[in-house]
Amino acid sequence: MAFGGFNRGDGAAPLAEINMIPLIDVMLVLLVIFIITAPLLTHAVKVDLPKASSHPNLTRPQNVQVAISAEGYVYWNGEVLDRSGWRSRMDAAAKLAPQPELHVRADGGVPYGKVAVVMADAARAGLTRIGFVSIPE
Repeated sequence: MAFGGFNRGDGAAPLAEINMIPLIDVMLVLLVIFIITAPLLTHAVKVDLPKASSHPNLTRPQNVQVAISAEGYVYWNGEVLDRSGWRSRMDAAAKLAPQPELHVRADGGVPYGKVAVVMADAARAGLTRIGFVSIPE
């Protein structure tokens, strides 16, 4: 679309157009970046962190001790279980009212993947109160 004066001659008239190609290129690059990074932001195990309150909790939920040894064995309150065993116990514990707290005790030499599997199974079962037990310095 060209703009000019009242003169209808073939003279050099000023051309006022916006070049849209660079703007479209920037938009497409941003779209690709968001498409790539969006799945990375949603891949997480959801854990509700405890909130401090000033009133005491009258009904204390049962604590479940889940220990992961250096060899990779998972113990549910001291009893060795395989994955199907602890998944069924987590399903049963999630249905209790009030829900028990899950205390995870992992050996320092345990690979992170093993701890992540246990936490993901707990989140899948619906356990929301998960805590890590460590030795204070």
